[in-house]
Amino acid sequence: MSASAQQTVAGSDQKDLPAGAICAARAAAEKLGTRTVILAMGDLLGITDAFVLTNGRNSRQVRTLVEEVEREVKRETGNAPLSIEGLRDLHWVLMDYGDFIVHVFHEETRDYYDLERLWGDAPRVDWDAQE
Repeated sequence: MSASAQQTVAGSDQKDLPAGAICAARAAAEKLGTRTVILAMGDLLGITDAFVLTNGRNSRQVRTLVEEVEREVKRETGNAPLSIEGLRDLHWVLMDYGDFIVHVFHEETRDYYDLERLWGDAPRVDWDAQE
């Protein structure tokens, strides 16, 4: 599915998304994470409801994004990640919250794996329009 044909989830359809997913996206955006998107995965994957994808320009920013997402999700929802992988090399950090997963990429790694294309059938959530 091309980006122009990508389905967007808005309004009442977002009620099935974990609140932490939107919080994570906002936290990443606050620390200048780029191309931050939420993919609604519930109907496609069954093991999680959403993917949050963002990237930093360098390893230092990737670490900052991870720390900010963890801090803000904990503050807003009380939840901590069940596990975090990828902190050693900081190319692709995966934060597993159970009902949503945050992927924080180094810019080149995100382009290489292109999860948006891989999960092209997943609706994108219009998270930045929500309060």
